[in-house]
Amino acid sequence: MSSIVERKKLIKGKVVLVQKSVAQTINTPQGLLTVGAKIVNNIPTLDITKSVSFKLISSTESENPTTLAGKVGKDTYLENNVSVVRTVQEIKEEFDIYFEWDRNEMGSPGAFYVTNQMDEEFFLVSLTLEYPSQHDNHTNIYFDCNSWVHNRSCYKTDRIFFANVPYLPGTTPVQLQTYREAELSNLRGDGTGLRQKWDRIYDYDVYNDLGFLASDAPTDHPVLGGLNYPYPRRVRTGRQLIQNNKNGEYYEVPADTYYVPRDENFSDQKILEFAQLSKTALGGSLGPLVLSMYLNTTSNEFNGIEEVLKMYEGGVNLPISITGNTPPSALNFPTPDVIKESKFAWMTDEEFAREMIAGVNPNVIRLLKNKEELVLPWTSTCKCERITVTEEDLEINMDGIKVDEAIKNRKLFVLDYYETFMAYLAKINDLPSIKAYATRTFLILKEDGTLKPLAIELSKPYICPCGLQFVETTVVLPADKGVESTIWQLAKAHVNVNDTGYHELISHWLHTHAVTEPFAISTHRNLSVLHPIYKLLYPHFRDTFNINSLARKSLISAGGIIEQTFLPGPYSMEMTAAVYKNWVFADQGLPKDLIKRGLAVKDVSAAHGLRLAIEDYPYAVDGLEIWNAIKLWVQDYVDLYYSDDGAVEDDWELQTWWTEAVEKGHGDLRAPWPQLHSSQDLVEICTTIIWVASALHAAVNFGQYSYGGYIVNRPTQSRRWIPKAGTEEYEEAKNNPQEAFLKTITAKYETIIDISVMELLSTHSSDEVYLGQRDSLIWTADKEANALFKRFTDDLARIEKDISDRNNNKELKNRTGPVQLPYTVLLPTSEPGLTFRGIPNSISI
Repeated sequence: MSSIVERKKLIKGKVVLVQKSVAQTINTPQGLLTVGAKIVNNIPTLDITKSVSFKLISSTESENPTTLAGKVGKDTYLENNVSVVRTVQEIKEEFDIYFEWDRNEMGSPGAFYVTNQMDEEFFLVSLTLEYPSQHDNHTNIYFDCNSWVHNRSCYKTDRIFFANVPYLPGTTPVQLQTYREAELSNLRGDGTGLRQKWDRIYDYDVYNDLGFLASDAPTDHPVLGGLNYPYPRRVRTGRQLIQNNKNGEYYEVPADTYYVPRDENFSDQKILEFAQLSKTALGGSLGPLVLSMYLNTTSNEFNGIEEVLKMYEGGVNLPISITGNTPPSALNFPTPDVIKESKFAWMTDEEFAREMIAGVNPNVIRLLKNKEELVLPWTSTCKCERITVTEEDLEINMDGIKVDEAIKNRKLFVLDYYETFMAYLAKINDLPSIKAYATRTFLILKEDGTLKPLAIELSKPYICPCGLQFVETTVVLPADKGVESTIWQLAKAHVNVNDTGYHELISHWLHTHAVTEPFAISTHRNLSVLHPIYKLLYPHFRDTFNINSLARKSLISAGGIIEQTFLPGPYSMEMTAAVYKNWVFADQGLPKDLIKRGLAVKDVSAAHGLRLAIEDYPYAVDGLEIWNAIKLWVQDYVDLYYSDDGAVEDDWELQTWWTEAVEKGHGDLRAPWPQLHSSQDLVEICTTIIWVASALHAAVNFGQYSYGGYIVNRPTQSRRWIPKAGTEEYEEAKNNPQEAFLKTITAKYETIIDISVMELLSTHSSDEVYLGQRDSLIWTADKEANALFKRFTDDLARIEKDISDRNNNKELKNRTGPVQLPYTVLLPTSEPGLTFRGIPNSISI
């Protein structure tokens, strides 16, 4: 009898942890995201079994009637190490643990404290309790921890973890409510002080750490965030501004300057892979040194297309060895997909147009709704003659169709960068070696479903003879012979320079990375880990804080990669702030985006309730399937926890989460925001956040190297105007078109940096977690939620097959195009590496 009593007073558990500490060493910012990983195997000064203690907290029995907080058990220590699981650069250890716990007196455990008396941190993966049921059968209580535990001196209180049972705030057992609120308070912090590397504090700040080119010229690189330069907020670090000196050299900053909350750091495995790829790509820290030596012995101009191709076919020898070995190293990049089947198919008009709907930036093209849109905005009183595209220009290549008819039948489209670039062109064109236009490209939808370019309009600010500034516009029409064909290719290159700059700064950085961070901050500050919506959204913020902090250091910083090698140069971030003023959260959902751009209209008889203006629009067709799968999963999941709209309005954590994300995280915007009154409001909001963080980011990120790795297809800078008859440049375009083209686009140094960066950003790490997957099988104890998630996974598997089938359908010409490159970027899963496919759960690269 006594043995039964003793057994009922013990609960057996399994603790899984990693005894290791990882310090990130971030090198000088000349190379993008150059991360040197310093792995320190933990050699504890104290035995972990004697130095780490656990205390269970009851979810059903209170300590006393006053506080109602759950009873806390006795300190318990790890016992024998029962198994070791080795993964890449990581050793997971499993320990037995036995808690003294009288369930008749203490009730059911719902949380636990952990205290670390060692000098070193450790990573707590999970705790599993074998908890007897009423009938003495063993059922498990899971704690999905996945968090770093530092020495006790780093925290005000011991670390607390909760079981994986989801609770809305109003349904949380009273015994856990105090602990729930205290943990949220710890995560919010007090908004002051310098954040330490072990902190887990989430707060908002403006972008005041991008640096300045000169301490006496702060207006060159303004703080982003506030009335003058509205911007999404980023996580607060408490660090000071990073300043660069006047000649643009970099100010060395400590490795820990770019704080992110400790649990948001890359995994050990990802740090190592990232560091290795950074070293092999010349976007790494050795890049500028090696390239400067290389360019001291060569021109910064490519000597023909053959030299460009050598970077992928055998490599271009460098004067020194990157690795220290002999012979010298070579620039040798993977062959971009766009030239694997044909070296010249990218030059065709069909491919130029196809990439607007199936390339790396497929969500900008819009329908031309009326003839008035042909006329550029014009406010000057200047009486000088002004050129703009005309109906006659367009109709030359419309095979007898009139503009009125094409507009009526929803057949005319425009890729329009006029407004975005024109406001900054005067300053951009004052930069050394930059000659840029604001472009508009007009296209018609052909009977075979492909797009045909009709005209390109190239505009720039100009001071006319009367002394006033006006817009000088050149209209270039398609041509396939003589110097006119060269000028047409140059005009397309200028369009691609606009498109590449807009893509990297707006479609990619601003519209995914930057706008998502405030939602991630608010989620951690206001939704408890017990909250079902936290469990829904948390996977979609994995690694986002880390990659954004690294971008602030090397990619978008003053004098960084973007300013060195992309068209807007030092005005890049100002330009993103100007675009952000008109950003509307609700329009980021794919159906609303397509409708807003005129690419779809509502039609209940059509697939997903939308009829596309371009039926073979790969991004839209694949994206709508992904969008609807996400929405169905979110709808069913939300329905599990909110029985009526009143439950949404009564959820104080949820209401605070949304209010703070809007008013603090995106507080500079005055655009209308969705209200959060009903479960349907919640579904739409969560679906949009998940879409932006997963599929939208995948669509604009993982094709960068496939298309842009071949710089002549997607140049990042333009260095010459369109040549005019009678000039030396015109004669060169006539007699040596290849040389004229290469002298117009990105030069050699900038090319090597750009394609190195694109390779890095387009590569999946081996620990990536994709849409429809979870990095933990015990993320929730809710069996219904698990069943719904399994259905979501199955839906994505079916969609993956459907996408592959469409890519094999030869009648759908836009799926592969002249370059024979199938549109695979929205296939949900991927292997590690440079694959041009796969939708990670989050913005993780």
